[in-house]
Amino acid sequence: MLDWLTDNKIPVGRSAKAAFDWLKANAADLFDALALTLEALIRSILWVLQTPHPLIVVAAFVALTWVIQRSWKTCLLVLIGLVYILNQGYWKATTESLTLVLSSCVVCMGLGVPIGIAAAHRPRLYAAMRPILDLMQTLPTFVYLIPAIVFFGIGMVPGLIATVIFVLPAPIRLTHLGISTTPQPLLEAATAFGARPRQVLWKVELPWAVPQIMAGLNQTIMLSLSMVVIAALVGAAGLGVPVVRALNSVNTALGFEAGMVIVVVAIVLDRMLRVERR
Repeated sequence: MLDWLTDNKIPVGRSAKAAFDWLKANAADLFDALALTLEALIRSILWVLQTPHPLIVVAAFVALTWVIQRSWKTCLLVLIGLVYILNQGYWKATTESLTLVLSSCVVCMGLGVPIGIAAAHRPRLYAAMRPILDLMQTLPTFVYLIPAIVFFGIGMVPGLIATVIFVLPAPIRLTHLGISTTPQPLLEAATAFGARPRQVLWKVELPWAVPQIMAGLNQTIMLSLSMVVIAALVGAAGLGVPVVRALNSVNTALGFEAGMVIVVVAIVLDRMLRVERR
């Protein structure tokens, strides 16, 4: 019985390979255009982070923290964290990882928020999307790297593609949660005053959902940072490179140095962008 089952297994692997081979043969121009677009985005962010003097970038991050949080304690925490990174000599690697994270945020929030809004307004659409979102978050991330390498080669782009596939469900789910939990009395009041559906979205639903959307942004950043080591395996620069190097050479000191810098970056970004409903 078991032999019969294994001899007649569902051809999941062969079907996936056939689909990827067809895409590679028939959609090469699309993937080339996508790669050029993502490379331009990555280069632009990297130029902004690496061209100015590091202390200018640190000051800009502290100023942005003040604009968002209005807390000198949070600004001090961000300042100490970034100075620590400079002290450890990982500024270039940090800017490269931040480039991957920020690029992921641009793509994921640009796609996730509109999709989340559409799903909140169409329950059947969200019901159809849920299995796909579950698959994207549970399929091992190393599996994403195989087609990413096939379609985009080695470098930052395949790392970004794998990161986006893994991270995208978070902003979709949290945007859907924020929009769908808008109190009914607010919606009824807006409709009673003559608001059109577009006005209800911009004036009522989106303001109410801001904390959830910002939580989606926060989760996007945290999950993207968790991918820096995996992205390094396909040639992406950043803090994942010294971690992989430390693993290959069993270098405890190097591993802890790079690992602590990743932790500091995560704490700094989390405190900068944390928004609570008042």
